[in-house]
Formats: sequence, C-alpha cells, structure tokens
Amino acid sequence: MLRSIICAVCLLLSVPLAASARTPDHAAEWNGAEINWRDVRSGIYEASQTGRPVIMVFHATWCSACKRFRKVFNDPAIVAASRDFVMILVDADAEKGINGAFSPDGTYVPRTLFIDSDGDVSDKLVGSDSQYPHSLSVDNPKELLALMKKAHDVFKMDRVASPPPPGENRT
Repeated sequence: MLRSIICAVCLLLSVPLAASARTPDHAAEWNGAEINWRDVRSGIYEASQTGRPVIMVFHATWCSACKRFRKVFNDPAIVAASRDFVMILVDADAEKGINGAFSPDGTYVPRTLFIDSDGDVSDKLVGSDSQYPHSLSVDNPKELLALMKKAHDVFKMDRVASPPPPGENRT
C-alpha cells in the first residue's frame, strides 16, 4: 500500500515536468535553434516516457574547449542525428549537483555522456582519449557522429520518424 502511494505521488510530481520542459541556459550558443536541448529534469522525464536514450553534454561558460565544441552542434549531420536522442545540456558550474551525479570518470568539461532511458551511462560510447573518455573531439563532428550512429546498435534503437526540431511546424 505504501509503495502504491509513493508511486502515485512520484507520478503526480512528474506530470508537471512534461508540461514545464524548458530550454536550458546557453542553449542558443549550442545551436538551440536546431537542436531540441532539454534541461536535466524534463530531459530525463522525456527519456523515461519515450524510451529514447539521452546525450548529456556538460559545459562551462569559461571553458575555451567548450566554446569550440559548440560549433560541432551546427553540423547538419549532428543536427539530424540529434533528433533520435533526448538532448540535455548542463552548465557544470550552475548545476554542481548534477555535474557530480553524472561523473563516471570525473567532472571535466566538455563531457558528453550517452545514457540509456533507464539512466545508465554507457561505457561503450566513449571517445578515443583514455584519460578523459567522455571528452570528444571539440573541433570535428566525426567522432560524435560516429558515436551517435553506434548508439543505435548499443541501445537497440528503432529507426523511427524523429521529432521535428524546435520551432518547426509540428502539424
């Protein structure tokens, strides 16, 4: 009985999250016009409801590598591939608790995590840097794009029609 009450309360608390999905701070700098960036709460809720995996990008406003990495998200192939994922953008300084909670190998930035819809960080979808495996090439979209394609197999994703980018007519 207590378990049912707790589940019901959790469900009621999560419903407003779907309606209150907000664009995270700095999304515009990360091509928010074409990539549907979510904040952590609404993004995780969306992933749990849709079964789509998450790409979570941690950045800091002072980070020069992050500023270079932003440009990768302007690549048309990255924009198209992003529609198969719930894209979450996290300012590591503004959201220290989240930064610490999702730090399988440290809290460095930029850091890109591939997470299944159950919240598990994939250890199969990492970059080539053994010291910082969740750090991807900040100057070239090829590494990120290859991981996005590989994610279809790792997460056993169906190839279905992706949602349109933000601002595009949805009718």
